Amino acid sequence: MKDSTIPLRSEVAQSDQWNLSKLFSSDAEWNKALKEITPAKDAILKYQDAFASPETLTAETTLACLQAVEAAEIKLEKVQHYAFLMKSADESDPKNIERVSLAMMAGTALASETSWFVPALLNIPEKNILSWIEPSGATGTAFAPYRVFIEKLLRLKAHTLSEKEEKILSLLGESEAVAKRSFSTLTNVDLRFGTIETPEGPKELTQSSYSQLLLNPDRKIRQQTYMQLYGTFDTYKNTIASLYTGQVQQNIAHARIRGYNSAREQALYPDKVPTEVYDNLIHTIRKNLAPLHHFYTILQKSLGVDELRHYDVYVPLVSEVQRHTTYTEAVDMITEALQPLGSEYVTTLRNGLLGGWVDRYENKGKRSGAFSSGGFEGDPYILVNYKEDVIRNVFTLAHEGGHSMHSWYSSRNNPFLSYDYTIFEAEVASTFNEELLFRYMLKNTSDPKMRAYLLSVKVTDTLATLYRQTMFAEYEHITHKLVEEGTPLTIDNLRSEYRKLLTAYFGPAMHFEECSDLEGLRIPHFYNSFYVYKYATGISASLALAERVVSGGKAERDDYFKFLTSGGSRYPLESLKIAGVDMASPAPIEAACKHFAHLVTELEQALTAL
Repeated sequence: MKDSTIPLRSEVAQSDQWNLSKLFSSDAEWNKALKEITPAKDAILKYQDAFASPETLTAETTLACLQAVEAAEIKLEKVQHYAFLMKSADESDPKNIERVSLAMMAGTALASETSWFVPALLNIPEKNILSWIEPSGATGTAFAPYRVFIEKLLRLKAHTLSEKEEKILSLLGESEAVAKRSFSTLTNVDLRFGTIETPEGPKELTQSSYSQLLLNPDRKIRQQTYMQLYGTFDTYKNTIASLYTGQVQQNIAHARIRGYNSAREQALYPDKVPTEVYDNLIHTIRKNLAPLHHFYTILQKSLGVDELRHYDVYVPLVSEVQRHTTYTEAVDMITEALQPLGSEYVTTLRNGLLGGWVDRYENKGKRSGAFSSGGFEGDPYILVNYKEDVIRNVFTLAHEGGHSMHSWYSSRNNPFLSYDYTIFEAEVASTFNEELLFRYMLKNTSDPKMRAYLLSVKVTDTLATLYRQTMFAEYEHITHKLVEEGTPLTIDNLRSEYRKLLTAYFGPAMHFEECSDLEGLRIPHFYNSFYVYKYATGISASLALAERVVSGGKAERDDYFKFLTSGGSRYPLESLKIAGVDMASPAPIEAACKHFAHLVTELEQALTAL
């Protein structure tokens, strides 16, 4: 019998751990770098007096200060990256907890003592600084590594306040996080949802176990889980509605203080994304709800129920196919699936997945789930908790590999202050890889159940990313617009607006409970406002680019690599347009909806064939 005991970190083979030596070879080396952050900070501070006289500031002094800022930030990022990775691998080790605290303290000190720099940089006469960074100018070459960074700061200048006003707002930062922190503490710590009786015995109902219990094939268990969780939310609905209202009011206040037309415009402005892109997404999805409604009729038929209920929608249409895939075999599959991207990409990723980028398996104290974490220096590391009998884990590895290769290309083709890509772009490279892996696996299986399983996973994942996140995005827009137009938020209108969306998106097959509209109170993403739409735009872009690369030739592949190498040197819409997809147009969203409709039809046929 196989030993299922979760090992201690010390018991994990070195070959199964990530190799962090490209960051630091030892704790002693890390401690040395930590101590170097203070003198790096002092190297910036020596320019503070010179920046107090922006009219007489020279290009040479400005450049020297930028170089000092860059050097300190590179050092800090490396120190913090190592600390974060060590803690993620084993959160039970007190040394790892202490290391993160020390790194955070160093970062806070650097940020607070150099907070004068950006406002001071923006106080330089614009004609001066533009002449310094002009590529054909006398100092253009020297300023080249900082040109994009400066141009992006100058774009924000119109909405940047005076140094005193900015300091006042910064002092409010911690208190303004109260709504988000309180929501998290209330829903994840304080609320008690009771237990659910299952054939394996009673199971505690929590925010985490809720999603697993809704996968249970026993409908009574799903119903009890659903009603019990939302019964608790009903008890505290006024408090949670008040927290969310506070978040919305805070967003609107900041937008008005900074001179934006709306909270949504402020959220989209740093990425240079027009509000029309947001509107295009919602409008296009609204026009293409038919395939989503079709899927729910398929689900109802598959479950054999007279009325489809909200607690039924997460039940797998096809049970997990029993397949044993070792980690090395998973890497082999990913390698084959990504061949359209060429030898450099595939070889680099393969060597990384097998040669120290990945912390592969679960150990005690290790963070759950998966992530990719790349920095300017070191490798783009990946954390997974790979299980050989879970096919989804192969997709997870491909997904995180996409993030890591995006980081790999970005850090090697851009200066530090403009190498990091935006969240708007982040999900493109990862879901692109998932799409290629899905196509490869579907093409290379002759098992009808495996085919149906792959299609069911792809449909539900696309649904969750494309349709579900758009519904959330529409709700955020509605709630903020209500307040901006003078209508206070109440528990009644919050529920009413959310129920309208549930009815529209789920369609006529779905029958809701009285408490179903309380779902809008339990979405944590609403406290990172106007964020979720990026999931839907990201998958739309990745599907379009995957089709373009697979059906195209060298030119199409080269265009995709222009996107991967852009990093933060371009705004996201610009880098995606160069890759071959115009996200300012509704066309990619239309294409994603058509793709989803095709998948639903294929799934229906595959289920019929079983």
